[in-house]
Amino acid sequence: MEKKKYSSYAEIDRDLEILKLEKDINYQRLVLSFQKTKESITPQNIVNGFVSSYTDYFSNSYASILQSVLPYVIGWFMNKKRGS
Repeated sequence: MEKKKYSSYAEIDRDLEILKLEKDINYQRLVLSFQKTKESITPQNIVNGFVSSYTDYFSNSYASILQSVLPYVIGWFMNKKRGS
């Protein structure tokens, strides 16, 4: 980082004011981010997220599960019917 050369105290004060404002903005962003995170971490949201992730997984794999299980179920019914 290159050192900046100032020719007056007014330039220093202006840069210090800019840095202070940037610090305040970043602090407010951090506070807002913390509040949003705090609001999103409720028992209801955690359970909803957990349930929705599993329902998405099972709804997407439902067809493949059905295709792999269906032949065994049909075979079991056929063998049961022949045995009676």
